[in-house]
Amino acid sequence: MSVIIDLYHILTSNLYVILYEIRQTGLCGLSARDKKPTGDFLMTAVTKDPYSGLQLIELSHEWGHGVPSYPGQADVKMFRGVKHAQHGVLAWKINTVMHTGTHMNAPLHLVQRAKDLAAIAPDRLFGNGVVLGIAKASYGVITARDLESATPSVQEGDVVVIVTGWHHKYSDGLEYYGESPGLSRDAADWLVAKKCRMVAVDTPQVDHPLATSLAGHRGGPTMNRLVGAYKKATGLDPQKEHPHWNIAHKTILQADIPTIEQVGGDVDLLIGKRATFVATPWKFVHGDACPVRLVAMTDPDGTYRIPDGK
Repeated sequence: MSVIIDLYHILTSNLYVILYEIRQTGLCGLSARDKKPTGDFLMTAVTKDPYSGLQLIELSHEWGHGVPSYPGQADVKMFRGVKHAQHGVLAWKINTVMHTGTHMNAPLHLVQRAKDLAAIAPDRLFGNGVVLGIAKASYGVITARDLESATPSVQEGDVVVIVTGWHHKYSDGLEYYGESPGLSRDAADWLVAKKCRMVAVDTPQVDHPLATSLAGHRGGPTMNRLVGAYKKATGLDPQKEHPHWNIAHKTILQADIPTIEQVGGDVDLLIGKRATFVATPWKFVHGDACPVRLVAMTDPDGTYRIPDGK
């Protein structure tokens, strides 16, 4: 029986990865971009509201059993508490770390006695902003100069979504978590100076991975190969290049700016464009983080006072 149970968990834990690869590679005959919107689990698409004419663009990864999780953290596990065949209703029991998939971090995550998710004002969760395309290779650093030179320019009070292209690597692999780009401290200072409403990134974490517990910080490494792989690939000393733990993320959260990590969906459609954004975290007392649905809105008809997405 234990063998059967173990096999079940192996298969279900890998189901997400299998479905994700089907979506990315088009193994079912068509690529995801070739398919018409169906509302299916494997699809993301631009949706046009028939009443307002607004276009809605999905910016989140799917979330569920066995989705990618940070090295050193437990997997998301879902169990049916009641099921249709037996009870005529479905309700799930979930064991999860909140920092999985596309998720929001409250200031409390890295700043003691700071605001929890429940204390974040609703106006922080909705507003105009920009999607900045800042492509970076493995171990790249996003600097203030990168942000300053990106177009369109960031305005005071904007929601800022930073896209490096790393969302295409979304998986449990060393590359996704360990080799991702990250923000420098001066980039974080620059965003704070702009009084950003929210900051979102398509990488697994705001900071460079060598500035986190994935490497040698805060009881790390949780990825034993990471420091050696970094030295071999770059020839750099991680302790000199990234001496401070989560310095960029902490700088942003200390300024009461909520962050969203692991942005995905159809974010590529908005690179270099302005849009209106809405995030829907839980009103979670003492909550440091939770999965979040991030959606962008554009107004191609110019009916409302939100960007046209052009």
